[in-house]
Amino acid sequence: MKSETITSEQFYASTLSESHNEELIVKSSIFNFQNKSKNNNNDKTSSPLGIAVLIISFVLMLTGAFFVYEFQSDFDQFHIDRINSTWGYPFLILTILLFFFQTGVFLYNVYLYFRYKPIESVTDDLLPTCTVIVPAYNEGKLVWDTLLSLAESDFPEHKMQLLAIDDGSKDDTWYWMQQAKIKLGDRLTIFQQPENKGKRHALYRGFELGTGEIFVTVDSDSIVKKDTLRNLVSPFVVNEKCGAVAGNVQVLNNKKAILPKMLNVSFVMSFEFVRSAESMLGAVLCTPGAAAAYRKTAVFGCLPEWINQTFMGQPSDIGEDRAMTNMILKQGHHVLFQKNAVVLTSVPEEYTGLYKMFIRWGRSNVRENLMMAQYVFKNFRNESKFGARLLFINQSLKQIMTFPLLLFMLFLIVTHPLLFLSSTFLAILIVSSFPVMFYAKRYNFSEAFWAYSYSIFYTFGLFWIAPYAIVTANKRGWLTRGLSEIK
Repeated sequence: MKSETITSEQFYASTLSESHNEELIVKSSIFNFQNKSKNNNNDKTSSPLGIAVLIISFVLMLTGAFFVYEFQSDFDQFHIDRINSTWGYPFLILTILLFFFQTGVFLYNVYLYFRYKPIESVTDDLLPTCTVIVPAYNEGKLVWDTLLSLAESDFPEHKMQLLAIDDGSKDDTWYWMQQAKIKLGDRLTIFQQPENKGKRHALYRGFELGTGEIFVTVDSDSIVKKDTLRNLVSPFVVNEKCGAVAGNVQVLNNKKAILPKMLNVSFVMSFEFVRSAESMLGAVLCTPGAAAAYRKTAVFGCLPEWINQTFMGQPSDIGEDRAMTNMILKQGHHVLFQKNAVVLTSVPEEYTGLYKMFIRWGRSNVRENLMMAQYVFKNFRNESKFGARLLFINQSLKQIMTFPLLLFMLFLIVTHPLLFLSSTFLAILIVSSFPVMFYAKRYNFSEAFWAYSYSIFYTFGLFWIAPYAIVTANKRGWLTRGLSEIK
């Protein structure tokens, strides 16, 4: 691809540099807010709509608790009738066993979390050479912000190769890549796919062209902190068995919209708690597309299989990050998580974009869990395999129990609607208190309450995602491409 060196474009870029720098300052302020800025007066929960949502959430949960108390005799009678039924007693035994298993897994995760510590950055002379790959499709000006945040990283310039691949975008993504090229010069190399072939193929082109010892992939709607890259690649120096590293994903666009506020708390729980525990087992199940790093030899150890991956006879065009992680684990490598490698990424702001994103993730989890079943109980690594197997069993049980629990939920709704609603809201109040406390301790007390609202929203608005993803796991399509809300 020819580099862009047109004088008029250089002049235009220089006239915009001041405004672009101001925008980067705004982006940096978002990072500062995310990093435990508990005393910030600009509280994201202070909008009238946000306050109303939180109040309604608490009213529902407290009302549920009240009716559980009022209906105690009805609950007792329901349990007696269920135990005396043909199917009730076996189902009760099964639910008790699942409860104790899940409780045990949770407590084990708590233990692992307190033992977890991110690896500190190594010195500049020890840092490996790094190829950063940014695939983009219809991201517009967001790709400019992404590339400039990467260029400002505290990483030796002579050790970093920055590649941006436009995957046949139909908007002005290519224009903003050209502008970034003009500003960054030889530090950035840009490519344009002749047609839209999907994120996997864009990444594949980057892998083929990359010269670094470590490959880093960053989504084109994400902004990295100044020290993210060096923290992300340092584990490869410290741990020779490390094959991949997951970054710490937080939400970028959580200033106004309700869903990103909820997802921000959910992401912190998913990454800083769950992946910290997985990292202690050397078996993080998914390195996120927003920011992940891979050892070059590990990537090339599975690259042909990865680019040609199929499911039920169809080429796989989703779940490229989950698939790459799975194939690297299969080689016996460790996959770790770096809490200190923070990246902020845009998430859907409306229901349509959100459920489509979750469907895509759900289908990928079904596919990759089936793939993991083919090797996880074999001798795939020399070290302990207990952690990877425990994670696989836990995820498999969730998928296996999806339909029995769904049918039981529908049965309760039809036969005992008040008992179902009251017990569900009380359960949300109890179970969601842990992520609330976790987020409050790590970041901001008032924002932590969004965990309650998110649990209610997910239980009643997204409960259908898991069963739908299972029965449609063979379907292709990115789903969220072209939706304005993911911007």
